[in-house]
Amino acid sequence: MTATAALPATAPRMLMVKGALVLSLTAVLAVSAHVQVPFWPVPMTLQTLAVLAIAGLAGPAVAGAAMLAYIAEGAAGLPVFASGGGIAYLAGPTAGYLAGMTVAAVLVGALVRRANGHVLATAGAMLLGIAITYGAGAAWLAQFVGMDKAFAAGVAPFLLGDAVKAALAAALVLAAKPLARG
Repeated sequence: MTATAALPATAPRMLMVKGALVLSLTAVLAVSAHVQVPFWPVPMTLQTLAVLAIAGLAGPAVAGAAMLAYIAEGAAGLPVFASGGGIAYLAGPTAGYLAGMTVAAVLVGALVRRANGHVLATAGAMLLGIAITYGAGAAWLAQFVGMDKAFAAGVAPFLLGDAVKAALAAALVLAAKPLARG
């Protein structure tokens, strides 16, 4: 028996559906990266809102796959990142934020699934996702500008906005839960 013979007839169809979903989510991530307020060295975008919402709605595997596909698209030169695309972005000042968002997407997806609609647990998962993103992003950015400047330029100006984005993502996920059942 071959490996493909062991799969149900719907497996290829399901893989195609999940692949299409992942690619659609990369488009959402790309659009969210381009909705921005200019800051230096990291622009303020809607990307954290998108990552958190995707994680909470799609779950850890799909959210993680979407982030990895998004990063691959950007590395390949597609202009999906806030300031364009290309392999240099994976070594530039914002690379840590991309890595942090990837880890956050998987962790938030898993925690929201475990929260099972609990408001505080869902909100806590979103805030943890923001903290992971900042932690990885600031640690990487510090290699370019030092930790004091990394915090001052890459974390502090975004705290209020990202708290609002975390609340919006939690509300969106919690509001969508009953819709998914019905």
